[in-house]
Amino acid sequence: MPSDKESPEAKPLNNNNTNGNGGSAPSKPKNQPKYSIHRDVLTHEVVIKQTGYAARDKSIPSSLQNCWKGWNFFALFTGVIPILQWLPQYSPRRDLPGDIIAGFTVAIMNIPHGMAYGILAGVSAGNGLYMAVFPVLAYMFLGTSKHISIGTFAVASMMTAKVVDSYANVDDHPHGSVLLSNGTATASPLLPLNSSVLTDFSTSTSASPLSVFEATTASTIQLLNSTVIADPITKLEVATTLALTVGIVNLLMAFLRLGTLSSLLSEPLVNGFTTAAACHVVTAQLKDVLGISVPRYKGAFKIIYSVIDVIKGVPETNLVNFGFCMAVIVFMMICNEILKPRLSKQCRFPLPAELIMVIGGTLISKWFNLQVDYKVNPVGTIPSGLPEPMLPRLDLVPKVAVDSIAIAIVTYSIIMSMGLTFAKKHGYEVRPNQELFAMGIGNMVGGCFSCIPMACSLSRSVIQDQTGGVSQIASLVSASLVVVTLMWIGPFFGSLPRCVLAGVIIVALKPMFMQAKELKKFSKQGKLEMFTWISTFLCVVIIDIDIGLLIGICISLLALYIKGLKPYSCLLGYMPEAPGIYMDLNQHRNAMQVPETRIFRYSGSLNFATSLFFRRALFEAVGLDKIPLTRISSSNSNSPSRGSKSSYSPVSQNGGKAVNGQLEESPGAFKVLILDFSMLGHIDVAGCRTLTDISKELKVRGARLLLASPVDRVYDTLVHSMALSEGPFEIFPTLHDCVEYANACRTA
Repeated sequence: MPSDKESPEAKPLNNNNTNGNGGSAPSKPKNQPKYSIHRDVLTHEVVIKQTGYAARDKSIPSSLQNCWKGWNFFALFTGVIPILQWLPQYSPRRDLPGDIIAGFTVAIMNIPHGMAYGILAGVSAGNGLYMAVFPVLAYMFLGTSKHISIGTFAVASMMTAKVVDSYANVDDHPHGSVLLSNGTATASPLLPLNSSVLTDFSTSTSASPLSVFEATTASTIQLLNSTVIADPITKLEVATTLALTVGIVNLLMAFLRLGTLSSLLSEPLVNGFTTAAACHVVTAQLKDVLGISVPRYKGAFKIIYSVIDVIKGVPETNLVNFGFCMAVIVFMMICNEILKPRLSKQCRFPLPAELIMVIGGTLISKWFNLQVDYKVNPVGTIPSGLPEPMLPRLDLVPKVAVDSIAIAIVTYSIIMSMGLTFAKKHGYEVRPNQELFAMGIGNMVGGCFSCIPMACSLSRSVIQDQTGGVSQIASLVSASLVVVTLMWIGPFFGSLPRCVLAGVIIVALKPMFMQAKELKKFSKQGKLEMFTWISTFLCVVIIDIDIGLLIGICISLLALYIKGLKPYSCLLGYMPEAPGIYMDLNQHRNAMQVPETRIFRYSGSLNFATSLFFRRALFEAVGLDKIPLTRISSSNSNSPSRGSKSSYSPVSQNGGKAVNGQLEESPGAFKVLILDFSMLGHIDVAGCRTLTDISKELKVRGARLLLASPVDRVYDTLVHSMALSEGPFEIFPTLHDCVEYANACRTA
């Protein structure tokens, strides 16, 4: 009976009681309701007949017929193109102002983010800006989330850079020459050495004709020695092919209905992985922060080698470069931590700190000629206009196929987690398989327009939501402004120092590093969650991104398997005040144990993988292996008399009986074993065979097996197994029916 004075913990979470301030408390009955049921004890077979139950037809023709009846071609068409569903409901007067403000704000953030993450991915800053246009437009038509900002993301760029460094052997050069992977300049096989090239060379070096002749001779010798790579692969070719391959993987996942795959990536796994990936991103920016040259390593333990080289290169630090970067970081921190929170209370438009630093850094670089006078490395040439559509190199698809699977899973999990967050906040649905389809088309379109694999940004998505964005029209506004930037303003940022973008990236990664605080929460959830986070983080940081992710996924799946392999099980007892309610004897000390009866509850699945654990847990709980192989005597002094139907005695946590005020261990003898299957979701033939073996062992020991409360699918499997010579099983629709039947058999 609940008490009249409840504790705060017992109150419902949605209790909006205002204690007389205009609100009213939920009405309660004046008298406590009671009910009494008088009917015969029913078996499950009787209930099935009386309710007219019919098992679901699982044949292939029936499944195809039901599938065909459920098809609606118009709904299917609008489901594939979701913009046709929400655009007719779009109100320009109500929604357009917020989308314009949000789109303009996101565009301001997209310019520095695109340039920074494009360089981080191993391609040019212009390729990062293209990410804010082509994949965004594709997702606007096909995506189901209304608030996420599609484009570049630090983790996706870092994983792309790993693939680019692995397979690219040349760099693009503005004059048609290529750079070998070791930095040696040599003529491109696609552009022969002609007089114009020699003229450019002589003009740029201001050298004498003799030196020009010697340089030309050396270049010719290099060609003769086959230093030019036979099959040059540029970084952009690898990146665009990777985007195309990731799109193909996304489409295959959508076709195979693998939208729920993201649920296999547990929160500790994603949290630890993104935090560790942020460490890789910061390590990659250290060379630009210090203004030194550090070789990029491939394979395992590369972050360790990179840190060692950075430490060795500290004496060669460019102080102007380092000071400029520190000033950028300090300015960004002041804006993010002090100015933005204060201005957000007065203005809907956030302070564009990133854009201010990008424009300011470009102007300072031009005015003080930082590249020539102080050796500060610039971003490089950003071409004006949009790229021409070009099919990526299909011969590279087999090389990047394995890496594309990891990138596809990670980017999909990030997009889905962000999409579900905003969908829950605003009350709409995000469809996982449609998101895979939208990502697949977006990546394939982006691969044809010089883009890297797409993802979504946490910071831009939050800003898009906070500034009033209500649909992907905000993304259209943002993409339009970025196109304007590419058409007329892009070349202006060519002299932007790379250290400015390094500072922007480092500050933007603060939320990812703050995720480390979640480790305390995971430690409270369980040891497996904490172990998954720590192992994923350490493996990604120390070994490599892809290998660490694979290890993390294996550990997460192993933890899931361990939890599924050891489902919850317990012995049940009844409440003296309410005999129809049954509780866990280990948790409820005042519960009573039904005499000569054991009630065993098992949750989860009973199949070939869990049958051994089920058997072991059952034997340990009821002490079945301790009962002698002789029929239990009804005159046992420890058991109740044959006519004492109500001879119940209180038990302790371990099932001991109270005798003369002291608890003693029960001998474990019983006549009826009841298996409560109300929490059993699935059983297969192997599980039914296990039940048959247990039933036979009970008969040898003078006991019987009863099954209670199976769901329909479990009941169907039990009936099917009995047709295959398993069983027979005595099945009851409710646990109380089963207990009353056991009491009647015991006292008969």
